[in-house]
Amino acid sequence: MPAKGQDKMQTSRYLARLIGPVALAMGACVVLNGATFRLMAGQFLASYALIFLAGLLTLIAGIAIVLAHNVWTRDWRVIITIFGWLAIVGGAVLIVFPELVASLGVAMLAQTGALLFIGLGIVILGAVLSYFGYRQ
Repeated sequence: MPAKGQDKMQTSRYLARLIGPVALAMGACVVLNGATFRLMAGQFLASYALIFLAGLLTLIAGIAIVLAHNVWTRDWRVIITIFGWLAIVGGAVLIVFPELVASLGVAMLAQTGALLFIGLGIVILGAVLSYFGYRQ
């Protein structure tokens, strides 16, 4: 039976392996296909139903991450915990304030530099989590 700390590390690596590649792919989409991403995001923001559904799924994912991994350490694993808590808050905001999300999202899409910056941040997050999740 693994020690409690080792069990937490296994959970951390599992979640890093799950979140890292997804973040890499999403960030790459934003950075490499900016025009297509803007089009998809604009279509998404035009539908309050999709915003609500995304909020529901994001909230569920965030709660699942925090329930499995509420680890506040001074190493890379805290990134997963923060990601989970941000997903909870973000999901709740999407559900409760869809009109605000739509208007802020449209304004953000108009800022080319901001979108590129966010995309690069997501790529970095994905790379860091993938590194720690898959390294030996």
